[in-house]
Amino acid sequence: MASFFLPVRRSTLALMGDLRAAVIGLGNMGANHARVLADLPGVDLVGLADADPARLEKAIGRRTIPGFTDAETLLREARPDMVSVVVPSGLHEDVALRVIEGGAHLLVEKPIASTLAGAARMARAAEAAGLILSVGHIERFNPAVQELKQRLEAGQGGQVLQIRARRVGPFPHRIRDVGVIHDLAPHDIDIMRSLLGDEVERVYAEARRHVNTDNDDLFVGLLHFRGGVQGMLDINWLTPTKERSLTVLCMKGMFAVDYAAQSLTFYENFAASAREGAIASVTEGPMTRYPVANREPLRAELEAFRDAVLGAGPPPVSAYDGMAALAVAEALVRSAEQGSPVSVQQVGGRR
Repeated sequence: MASFFLPVRRSTLALMGDLRAAVIGLGNMGANHARVLADLPGVDLVGLADADPARLEKAIGRRTIPGFTDAETLLREARPDMVSVVVPSGLHEDVALRVIEGGAHLLVEKPIASTLAGAARMARAAEAAGLILSVGHIERFNPAVQELKQRLEAGQGGQVLQIRARRVGPFPHRIRDVGVIHDLAPHDIDIMRSLLGDEVERVYAEARRHVNTDNDDLFVGLLHFRGGVQGMLDINWLTPTKERSLTVLCMKGMFAVDYAAQSLTFYENFAASAREGAIASVTEGPMTRYPVANREPLRAELEAFRDAVLGAGPPPVSAYDGMAALAVAEALVRSAEQGSPVSVQQVGGRR
């Protein structure tokens, strides 16, 4: 399958004043999209939509923004240039196709869709219409992750050996349509792919269901990347304290990211550094905490989406990236069900 990235010509929208923006779906994340877009330079928030009138009223607040109880009316009457689609994942495809039919660029929250087939239909429709389809993998815009990526690309840690993510916390009663693998794992799958510039070849997972729902709420997973790096995922909704952390083990030491604190630390392997990366032994060396300027990732993501719509850059996260992360999540679910390693469906060439 070909990559769905489509270069965007500089839009004449830049000559017509602020971009007209809208949000469809006003749960916790959708309300935050509305908050940020209402204050984003170069953007005019012209409409919000949600089937729940109470959510709609709460999101509008004291703003003079039109509210709609269905996406079709919003698209017809508000005529947005760009739309955040923040509905439950099972509705992503239907709403996204309506937005594309209405001629608006769109950012769809992760996962891109509930199935790969649905995601492919969305990507083809956006490409055919010449519209940007971006996916809301927000952790890419965490300043600590961006700092880490720059240091890895500069070769500071040497060869990467292993990446480990831990994303745990209490059960979110807002989630009922998907399990923890589809809801949370795509965050760290996408970050691992982005940091390594590599694809996952096969996976192995163990998952359990403990809270009274139809979906998994605890799992551990192993990812094998084509280049040989090991990825490890420890994710659940059963931990009383919330943790969002990432470690990258390299030949010369280990990087540690705290997503929530937006902090980045490096623990040096003194023996490897002294021998220019050749591991004769592993010894503790200096610990360095790098200065990271804190910033709201959602704001950075929506700024990048705005700029892409104006033709100033590519989609912040492409449809292909969203599909690749979803393919790994689907493979993890199959592995947990089968109790054996599973190969990951490859969705196209990397861009």
